[in-house]
Amino acid sequence: MSSNLSASIPANSSASVLSVDRFGIHTLCYRVDNGQLRFAARADDLADASTEIDPQAIFDYLYFHCIPSPRTIYKGIYRLPPGHTATLHNGQVTVAPHWTPQFDELRSPSFDALKGEFRKLLQESVSAQLDGTKPACFLSGGTDSSTVAGMVGLASGRVAHSYSIGFDAQGYDEMEYARLASRHFKTEHHEYYVTPEDLVRSIADVAASFDQPFGNSSVLPSYYCAKMALDDGVTKILAGDGGDELFGGNSRYAKQKLFGYYQNVPQALQKALLEPLLNSGLAARFALTRKAGSYLEQARVPMPDRLQMYNLITRLGVGEVLTAQLLAKVDTGSPLDLQRQVWNSTQNCSHLNQELAFDWRFTLAESDLPKVIGATGFAGLAVGFPMLDERLLAFSLKLPTNYKLKGQQLRWFFKEALRGFLPDEILTKKKQGFGLPFGVWANTHPKLKTLATDSLHSLAGRGLVRPDFIQTLVTQRLPEHPGYYGEMVWILMMLEQWLAAKAPNFRM
Repeated sequence: MSSNLSASIPANSSASVLSVDRFGIHTLCYRVDNGQLRFAARADDLADASTEIDPQAIFDYLYFHCIPSPRTIYKGIYRLPPGHTATLHNGQVTVAPHWTPQFDELRSPSFDALKGEFRKLLQESVSAQLDGTKPACFLSGGTDSSTVAGMVGLASGRVAHSYSIGFDAQGYDEMEYARLASRHFKTEHHEYYVTPEDLVRSIADVAASFDQPFGNSSVLPSYYCAKMALDDGVTKILAGDGGDELFGGNSRYAKQKLFGYYQNVPQALQKALLEPLLNSGLAARFALTRKAGSYLEQARVPMPDRLQMYNLITRLGVGEVLTAQLLAKVDTGSPLDLQRQVWNSTQNCSHLNQELAFDWRFTLAESDLPKVIGATGFAGLAVGFPMLDERLLAFSLKLPTNYKLKGQQLRWFFKEALRGFLPDEILTKKKQGFGLPFGVWANTHPKLKTLATDSLHSLAGRGLVRPDFIQTLVTQRLPEHPGYYGEMVWILMMLEQWLAAKAPNFRM
């Protein structure tokens, strides 16, 4: 919620500097009024009754499910990107990076030496985040949260308190892994099962607690997990975010490596045989060749454009989803331009490391960290991210690429270095996290369905989304494919809930 806390730098200042950390854990927003630089942690603390909503930011939100820096939802108000500095000089603001990743891979690594160093750094990083209060952590049962849970006990010398969220929905609940980790590390474990009634009760408040629209659906489970910890007397909780992005744990890294193999196929063979064969109507008739054709289609697209080939709003068709009034005021290519700029800002490193640096911006700084920080802050907790400790970051920068992705083995070094510390079942489990079964529930729970449907029709009334698309989405597509189309319903609903709270009169 808005704190109404802002400050300013006078126009006659010779030179003043604002700066944010490498991952944007602590955010800064700013605007320039009559040569004076005003700044605050939240964008809505700088807005007033005359500040306009930016249509481009709305499109960016629908594309990314968040609004990446430097843009905010408000015209003329900007968020300083992670690792950047804003300098005010003679009434003008210049924004530039103060840090860019420099990967310096070890040429002759010693696994045993690195393993010892890594375990020591993990314990030190967790210890640095503990503040003497009840030692507590999120525990999803994944590799990162389980590692933090184990290290909390070692670093504090006390029993760690772990907090987990479950869902009574097939394919979404992984509480058994959280329980396994808790038993292994002897934590005092706490569980809460989120229900559709919880969503109905909290969606509006959680949406309005952010300074701009935010569409990561895991924010609701994270909020209830943080609220459970607060009710248990916790004042600060540790999260495991960052391990995948520093050490190569996302499944798309292995997938992109496969696409890279196609670039080594001689072009003559690509053009004369593979492309004509796999793009043919005959190939489309069989599952195996159809899949190979999809592989070829993606492999031919350069990065980072390839990552957006299945972007939800572009796959549905922006003209099918959005009104002509909104499209007339936005540049639909702007989000991809920003991604290309970030992608190209990291040079002289392996393709995998370039992917990691890209994810530090778009996965961590713009989505996952705001989710956890926003959820815990709204619940009333402080939060720490030991995986993003500067020492662990520096350690990851020197790891060889094949220590992060060995063949198709994700985060190879991380897992091998912690073998014997983490249970084998957790080392081999598939990644899931606090995924929310919203689409399933929106089909089966009357009050949640009503909330979602009313929100989407209200959004259409603002002239942003086509009414015919909304009608088809809620009556046909969502019932047919709740997991896929539930995501679209969620991001549209959260946009409307935020506008209803912060800009109720906004219309295109």
